[in-house]
Order: sequence, then C-alpha cells, then structure tokens
Amino acid sequence: MARVPYVDESALPTEHQDLLVSALQGKELNIYRAIGNNPDALYGLRTFLGALWRDSGLDPEQRELVILAVTCEIDSAYEFHQHVAIARDVGVSDSDILALAGGDFDHFDRGDRRLIEYAVAVVRGTVDDDYHDALAASYGPETIVGVASLAGGYLLVGRLLAALDVETETPFVGWRLEGEE
Repeated sequence: MARVPYVDESALPTEHQDLLVSALQGKELNIYRAIGNNPDALYGLRTFLGALWRDSGLDPEQRELVILAVTCEIDSAYEFHQHVAIARDVGVSDSDILALAGGDFDHFDRGDRRLIEYAVAVVRGTVDDDYHDALAASYGPETIVGVASLAGGYLLVGRLLAALDVETETPFVGWRLEGEE
C-alpha cells in the first residue's frame, strides 16, 4: 500500500485534473495519483519528464533502452513495468528487455551499448572522461546532455516512487517478464 493516498481528480484544481491520466495509456496512473497530493509538484514533474521524454535527442527505441537500463539499475519495478509496454510499442524486443534486466550490455550494438553504459554511469555517479569520450565518439553534445538528463530524471522518479511505495496498477510484469500471461 502506498505511503500516501491516491487522489482522484476531484482533489485537484481544475487546471491539474488531466495530469492524473497517462497520455500514452489513457488512464489514471498510481504514480500521478500519489504525486497528486501536491498538485504543483505533479504539474512540475509531468512538465519536466515530458520534456526529457520528448526532447532527449534519442529515437524512441534508444530512449526506452536508456529508461529501462535506469529502472533496472535502481530496481524500480514500477517504472520497469510501465516502460516494458512502451518499449515494446516502439520496437524494443523482449530479448533486449531481458538483456537489460540481466545487465548484459554486450547484447547491444556498440552505439546502443554506449548509451546504456553512460546512462548507468550517470545513475551510479561514475561518469568520467572515458565514459564521456566513448559516448562523444558517436553522439553530439545535445544527445549527451539528453541521455544524462533522461537518466537523472528517471533516477529521480524511481527514488520518488520508492519513497512513496507506489504500486503498479496491474500485477508486476517481472524482471524476467515471468509475470505475463
């Protein structure tokens, strides 16, 4: 059970009521219902994460690989669960998802592996010149900033979800995708 109540739209100011609904899924999500206890924080977080999600400089598949790598690194079941479906929708294979969950970055081609390793280094706080130079060999400053921002943003979300103990809306898909029918 979450450590804060899940609010419904009637608890929010009119201008924030639509923030409980996922633009992708078209339904209210527990993450937003929990953060909705502070409507201004919900607005700020949705705005911030939306910008990172849209404007990271990555294509949708790369974006989801980075997000899934971060969720695995920080053990954020909620975000992993949400992004498995999103990743699949943009073309990420189950074998890629399972490789990320198992920490097998060698599964990926050089470009994607560099993005994933850099994102994990951001989360760990271990980005050094070697990580930066490896990523900069394939990507420009806009993408480097986008990857670092995306990784940092989802690190923040994962820690927030853990602090509030937000649970998935449906049974957890499982780190090995074993929870699926």
